[in-house]
Amino acid sequence: MTYTKYSASGNDFVIFHTLIKKDYSQDAINLCNRTEGIGADGLIVIVPNETADFEWLFYNSDGSDAAMCGNGTRAVAHYAYNNGLAPSNMKFLTQAGFIQSIVDGNIVETQMTKPKIIKEEFEQEGLTWYLIDTGVPHLVTIVDDLDKYDHDLCAKMRYEHNANVNFAKIEDEKIFVRTYERGVEGETLACGTGMVACFLRANTLGLVDSKSFVYPKSKEELTVSIKDGELFFKGAVKKVFVTEI
Repeated sequence: MTYTKYSASGNDFVIFHTLIKKDYSQDAINLCNRTEGIGADGLIVIVPNETADFEWLFYNSDGSDAAMCGNGTRAVAHYAYNNGLAPSNMKFLTQAGFIQSIVDGNIVETQMTKPKIIKEEFEQEGLTWYLIDTGVPHLVTIVDDLDKYDHDLCAKMRYEHNANVNFAKIEDEKIFVRTYERGVEGETLACGTGMVACFLRANTLGLVDSKSFVYPKSKEELTVSIKDGELFFKGAVKKVFVTEI
């Protein structure tokens, strides 16, 4: 089998395409293992679909599946276009619904799924939280110092609310984010749906306008914007390498 490794703002994925739609969770565990496999945050499998350019099967590194992954949509769109599986302006199916992505060189913009507020503002562990689904559920807290990010607190909140956990800092209308991800069970260099969730929270509070630069732990610059109620997530992706196993 031929596999391609991609990095999208530090969020890394193993991607391949096949005609066979089945459970690839064990493949995800093996391939994403950073000691004995390729090493990645997730596995993306592209399979045919009659109603879209393709369908993806997405797995976290622990083999669990996820309905949506913002950085993953950008990586898979670039892979699909460059492998002749889809046009530069494409539509593909995820568990969260259809996703529209546009590839322009190494820059990919994705139109995100409609957000759903799960729980309005609430207090816990001395912080103010907001729980929203941007394809997958995300807890967001806005802080004045990202060093307040705490692994043990994130793990506790993640299991209690079954959600990813984000700490966001707003500075000059720019958003800086640290994210604890389900399935990885730790902090990742970037999380697309998490950055979008932080943008929505900041936008709702009037801390940023309808378009903002967002910086995850990888420090790469991404853009999140909202227009007529639709959310867009844009940034560069990188094909790291292709290998055969």
